[in-house]
Amino acid sequence: ISSSLCSKIVSMKKIIVILTLILLTGCSTMNLEDYKDKKPILKLEEYFNGKSIARGVFEDRFGNIKKSFKVFIDGTWDGENLILKEDFIYDDGKKEYREWKLTKDKNNPNYYTGYAEGVIGIASGSTSGNAFNWKYGFKLQVGERKINVKFDDWMFLQEDGYLINIAKVKKFGITLGRVILFFEKK
Repeated sequence: ISSSLCSKIVSMKKIIVILTLILLTGCSTMNLEDYKDKKPILKLEEYFNGKSIARGVFEDRFGNIKKSFKVFIDGTWDGENLILKEDFIYDDGKKEYREWKLTKDKNNPNYYTGYAEGVIGIASGSTSGNAFNWKYGFKLQVGERKINVKFDDWMFLQEDGYLINIAKVKKFGITLGRVILFFEKK
């Protein structure tokens, strides 16, 4: 076998491995209904009504922590809408403010839609047991520019009022990284 043919075979093997990894990481096996019997029950309008604080990190696709941050959240529930005022403080000193408006569906009390500046279209998600799955497009600030990404957020309420949030951030179906947050009520 010639060296050029060997080189082409090695290149094809690399491409096959990369495509296989993309397909495997792009498929989620998590199903919201799997959490329907898990306790404590997560009701967003109860958990986020009032003050809470979150601490989190962003890790890239290789598992390297790129940023850490705190989020101070002030939530109000008016019977229909949950307003979340979020003040972010990043480890490099940068600050960011985001205000979410989530609306609970009148016909399906486990279904929510929402919007915040930077969200592309409408965010939507549902609760089941102690879990909440929330998906949305977002214009993410990266350096001096904004890129369109998709978030797939999973939140899990734990005992003593702790809430764990793990969000995959993707572009073109490829995972760019994860946001991992831990919330606690104040």
